[in-house]
Amino acid sequence: MTLYLDTSSLVKLYVAEPGSDAVRKLVDAASVVATSSVAYTETRAALARRRRERALRPAAFASAKKTFEAEWPKYFTVEVTSALCRQGGEFAERYRLRAYDSVHLAAFAEVAREAGVRDTRFSSFDHALNRAARSLRRALIRAR
Repeated sequence: MTLYLDTSSLVKLYVAEPGSDAVRKLVDAASVVATSSVAYTETRAALARRRRERALRPAAFASAKKTFEAEWPKYFTVEVTSALCRQGGEFAERYRLRAYDSVHLAAFAEVAREAGVRDTRFSSFDHALNRAARSLRRALIRAR
């Protein structure tokens, strides 16, 4: 199975919070874990925000950042291109998504088309994005 993680799921691999165990289980079951290159910046920003808000102590922040940096090259990353942004713009309009959520959805669509729609799963902790991913997945299956 190929697993696509948006940033809300990716962060749970580096910060213990509700849902972290579920994401780890999905990652363990996956043969490939994919995400968008924008998830790098979003994850670093999420870790920094938790540090600023004192949800992570300095040592925990340093450890999470170090582990993330070491593991980032292992992810299959979808580069943000002009074509991906255009597709994301369409998805933002169609599914009423925020900007980067629509970029993640466009990256997921690219991964699903390459890896096989039925063999690709999407993981997010954003309800609107999950709803859009389910709808898009059904549309991709029908189109095949």
